[in-house]
Amino acid sequence: MFKSVLLATAALVIALPATAKPPAANAPVISAARISQDIKVISADDFEGRGITTRAEQKTIDYLSKSFAAAGFQPGGDNGTWTQDVHLRQFVVSDPKLAFNLADGKTVDLHQGVEITVSTRGATSDVTFDKAPLVFVGYGVSAPERNWNDFKGPDGKDIDVRGKILVELINDPDFVEPQLMTFNGKAMTYYGRWTYKYEEAARRGAAGVLIIHDADAASYGWDTVRNSNNGSKFDIVRPDPSTASPKLESWISHETADALFKAAGQDLAALRVKARSRDFRPVDLNVTLSGSYKVAATEITTHNIIARLSGTERPDDTILYTGHWDHLGICAPDAKDKICNGAVDNGTGVAALLEIARAFGKAPKPKRSIVMIAFTAEESGLLGSEYYANNPVYPLALTVAGINMDALNVNGRTKDIVVEGVGQSSLDDLVKLYATEQHRTITPEPRPEAGGFFRSDHFPLVKRGVPMLVAGSGDDMVKGGVKAGEAFSKDYTDNRYHQPGDEWSAKWDLSGLVEDATLYYRIGSALANSTVWPTWRDTSEFKGARDKTAAERK
Repeated sequence: MFKSVLLATAALVIALPATAKPPAANAPVISAARISQDIKVISADDFEGRGITTRAEQKTIDYLSKSFAAAGFQPGGDNGTWTQDVHLRQFVVSDPKLAFNLADGKTVDLHQGVEITVSTRGATSDVTFDKAPLVFVGYGVSAPERNWNDFKGPDGKDIDVRGKILVELINDPDFVEPQLMTFNGKAMTYYGRWTYKYEEAARRGAAGVLIIHDADAASYGWDTVRNSNNGSKFDIVRPDPSTASPKLESWISHETADALFKAAGQDLAALRVKARSRDFRPVDLNVTLSGSYKVAATEITTHNIIARLSGTERPDDTILYTGHWDHLGICAPDAKDKICNGAVDNGTGVAALLEIARAFGKAPKPKRSIVMIAFTAEESGLLGSEYYANNPVYPLALTVAGINMDALNVNGRTKDIVVEGVGQSSLDDLVKLYATEQHRTITPEPRPEAGGFFRSDHFPLVKRGVPMLVAGSGDDMVKGGVKAGEAFSKDYTDNRYHQPGDEWSAKWDLSGLVEDATLYYRIGSALANSTVWPTWRDTSEFKGARDKTAAERK
């Protein structure tokens, strides 16, 4: 049985014939009743919304570790324990007083949440700017594999941006003109995410970044930007946080940007067009930034929960299953219902981890090791997974691939599966293989320009070159079609997502979640019992990171 699966899988990675039939399945017994019970337990009020560093954290650790042990897994964390300590740093900005200094001697005051947002993860003490020069760098992208460099000067060499403030456009150069296909057309690459723009600026020693807000290109309005940057920021504890983040992580409204460029004697509309070309070069705006803000930085410790089933032949090779255990805790202290229970987000993913662990525990032991990680601090910015990616318990070079599960389907079976980041790696082929077996089709992401592939716990691993799959039920319901699926999605978003209403329900139909979990198991089992290493496509921005680890694997 395993042999037939592996032969089909290995052939698929090379080429999938048009007439290929799904292999005979190593069918696990995935129980909707057990999944429902696990969700019910960890999203109950006595788990208090699973807030990190609260008493609910230890309660969650205890429940998951006992459940993994019962499934036949061993402790997979630090020093033979079930956990990995995750050290985080919290940054609180206060009293921001910033202003643009124009060439004519005038100043333009900037107010938090109005013209600008002010936050940091790159400074642990108060920040001061004294006429820091502003430079427009287009989209702020350096992508050698696409022959693209927004930092090149007239001589072809990169300009020196150390100590400067970079002004950048959000999203990719292709967003406005997807027919250019210099990146991925309308589908966002990682170069389009605001996180990349901050990281690249820090790598180059820039003092800060001002991202020009655009509601269409960002996929959300100014209110979302303001609210998301008005409180604390978290990051993993780094010896020097400025190596990963600039001192100023900021957005400016499009009205502020228009006025700034006009005052600088520049035409922002014309520069937007130029920024969509490989010939673009940085533009000195002849404007500086001055001012200061206070920064309070404190450290906290939370925990990833890790379980491992050792492989029989290649135990150093690892297949990952991941999902975050944390949620928002006591999120509405003044309301009648104070707890954001996080039943769907991400009680479903945690319950799927446990049920897939049970399936592996009952099957013949795999040749490669299976590692289950329930990450902490996803809701604080993917920080449990970021910490693990920086401090892996199992070498990333020997991590074959992974599957991440977040907010799974509780509304019944679907005719389709959505793969986020489709086209990035050969894992797509495995989804097609096993989805066909379930008589389901792969549906493109409904909004690829929103960059959903870069917004969950798999992504810190992806950035280090580990192929990770994020796939799940689409909107085309077996009962009710797309109309029903879209209605379910809208109802969840409007009434439950990150709200106290995200609670367990006995009325859920978990048949679709069972199909998804079965697909996740079969993909992981096929990889765990083969010598196949999934590959990144040649156009992927993550291929280079994986290529660098090839020698270590050998």
